[in-house]
Amino acid sequence: MKKLLLASAVALFGLANAQISKGTLYVSGQVGYSQEENNNNDSKIESFRVVPTVGYFVAPNLAIGTGVGYVNDKYSATTTTTVGSATLVAKNEDTQSAFVVAPFVRKYWSIGEKLYFFGQLEVPMEFGKLETETSSVLTDGSVTTTNSTSDKANYTSVGVNIKPGLDYFLNKNWTIEATIGEFGYNTAKLDVDGAKSINNYKFGLNLSAITFGVKYVFAK
Repeated sequence: MKKLLLASAVALFGLANAQISKGTLYVSGQVGYSQEENNNNDSKIESFRVVPTVGYFVAPNLAIGTGVGYVNDKYSATTTTTVGSATLVAKNEDTQSAFVVAPFVRKYWSIGEKLYFFGQLEVPMEFGKLETETSSVLTDGSVTTTNSTSDKANYTSVGVNIKPGLDYFLNKNWTIEATIGEFGYNTAKLDVDGAKSINNYKFGLNLSAITFGVKYVFAK
């Protein structure tokens, strides 16, 4: 009986202390495109992002790394107004594009032979540009009047986030990870005279916003 208890304790201790070796390298990241159209107000939202990530374990269960990439979001809307014989068609297009750098530190705690809980501290930074273009065409009988304007401004965004998550090793090379919620702070400011910073705070777990990803591990 004592031998059985001792064997069970050793087995549990081993699972609870499973480690990812120092010197392990992994790659992951985000690649995606989405498009949403609203026919009720003739608007469209397009979003594209590619942010590959590299991590390196500087100690057992402790990794550092960074994500580097590009993001682009575009919103466009067209409105048509008719009054009597006059028709006004107005179009608005907003584009936000940025170069992204997100260094991080990630700490793992084993809760099973292949399952880990992790906490990630990251400092996401965006260096981008905002572009706004508006145009209108007014038609009244045989008379057509057009007008257009455009504005551009650079912006910088910096944040500090903590993300909890789970990482499951399918085998020695492939894992599936999920993050739940986000705790952090972000500030963004346009590079124009008189512009004020926009601050955003995120605190709490969000079970409706779980994100999933895969990564490849260069096992030693």
